[in-house]
Amino acid sequence: MTDSGTKQAPRAPRDSYMEWALAQGVPVVDDFGIDIRKVPVARWDRFGMQGALCHLKGRDDFISIFAFELPPGGSSAPIRHVYEEVIYVISGHGSTTVTTEDGRKLSFEWGPKSLFSIPLNASHQHFNGSGREPARFASANNMVFTMNRFRSETLVFDCPVNFPERMGSDKYFAGEGEFIGVRPGRHQWETNFVPDLSAFELKAWAARGAGGSMLRFMLSDSTIGAHQSEMPVGTYKKGHRHFDGVCVFAVTGKGYSLLWKEEDQDFTRVDWEHGCVYCPPDSMFHQHFNVASVPSRYLALQIGSVRYPLLKMKREIWDVGVDRSVKQGGAQIEYEDQDPRVHAMWLEEIARNGVASGMGKFIDESKFSGRPA
Repeated sequence: MTDSGTKQAPRAPRDSYMEWALAQGVPVVDDFGIDIRKVPVARWDRFGMQGALCHLKGRDDFISIFAFELPPGGSSAPIRHVYEEVIYVISGHGSTTVTTEDGRKLSFEWGPKSLFSIPLNASHQHFNGSGREPARFASANNMVFTMNRFRSETLVFDCPVNFPERMGSDKYFAGEGEFIGVRPGRHQWETNFVPDLSAFELKAWAARGAGGSMLRFMLSDSTIGAHQSEMPVGTYKKGHRHFDGVCVFAVTGKGYSLLWKEEDQDFTRVDWEHGCVYCPPDSMFHQHFNVASVPSRYLALQIGSVRYPLLKMKREIWDVGVDRSVKQGGAQIEYEDQDPRVHAMWLEEIARNGVASGMGKFIDESKFSGRPA
């Protein structure tokens, strides 16, 4: 109530992250899928780089994506922030220097398909190692949740508190790490830096489909979950669904993904190759298909890791199992239960690309006209 006895008008809901984002003066791209290679960028003074904000249709309230570009021979401003960040390099070569609490400088060199994480609130700086070509990378981070929680740019970027436990071993910045064996689908590699995702050894996960493999990464002891999966030549994954906010980056090969809701009569299709990212909306079934003559890999980043699920819904996913059939209360569609159109469409796609099917061991292809048993 005001002094005059009249009621105050209720305040309109506010999105502190979007208010901050729109005030940055850089492009904001909003789409179902985004090709980071082609995103228009502009000078982003806060970071001392060219940049843009990439908002995917299936994003949640926790993970946002920034696209950054360093000009030839350029460098970023020295940066620190209390949001967690995982960086995937799209193109170019360069290095990053992280300064520890006691003043030591840890540097590592990166190139296309490198993956690394900046420890929480650690001071760091990026450098383009080429005098001729720009370097471009994507930052997947939880800035959206951090800003909406604290509503203070000063706290986010000027907090003096250090978190030395997030640094991990110095060898983690040299591309070394520690394998944590659990079981298929849960195996992990703990590190801060993976020099080349295309060459990193993954572990078999037969339950996910067609000879596929994967590995989870624990990066800077972060709550941002990361895993990489591979589809062999002539194969595709089983359909599945989960909560929104899982950002899928294509790493090697090329292909497409189909997305649909249970009541949909048709599919939504997203084509991908290295540089592209998309985010399946909440509880929307989706399925990944390799049409290349080489194995296709993708990187998935999301809130909640195996070690730190963070949210109740994430803990429940790990309890139920992400590779359990929907018939058993899980979230996966087995090959024998999928829509027949799925396989027919894929056969046409690989034929156009001159690739032979490797799915005969999993699906009776004699049912499909013009295809051998």
